[in-house]
Amino acid sequence: MPRIVQLLASPVHRYVGRPADGPAPAPPGELVDQVRLRGIVGDRYFGKAAHREASVTVIAQESLPPGVDLAQVRRNVLTTGIAVDELVGSVLTLDSGDGPVSLRVHRPARPCAWLDVSVGPGTWKALRGRGGIRCSPVNDGILRVGPVEVRVGG
Repeated sequence: MPRIVQLLASPVHRYVGRPADGPAPAPPGELVDQVRLRGIVGDRYFGKAAHREASVTVIAQESLPPGVDLAQVRRNVLTTGIAVDELVGSVLTLDSGDGPVSLRVHRPARPCAWLDVSVGPGTWKALRGRGGIRCSPVNDGILRVGPVEVRVGG
């Protein structure tokens, strides 16, 4: 059964400067049980013109090393049971109980060198081609942690 494992809405950008400098501290409360979408309300990229086609990022738990969470990889939605990296160019619809939320999948979310600092050496290279997807919401709605119904369309 597909699930939403974690949701992240971070009001600040933690990876500033060089990876050798280390990330800024995580703000409290960025891992949440639900998010309202039109972008991720409360997230640092919400309503920013430069990020409209990438305002929601989704990654599969199956791509991550055991014990790694969204605070480390800086994606918004962590799923299991959904091959998200294969969905570029499609519309992913998720319904976690409050009605369907559709996301247009624009492009891969490529990993960056920060992952070698936030997760561990070798993570950047290991996640190439498995770093998740960058999406824009097609409609408003709410996503919650837990079981999710999934539809994929064109």
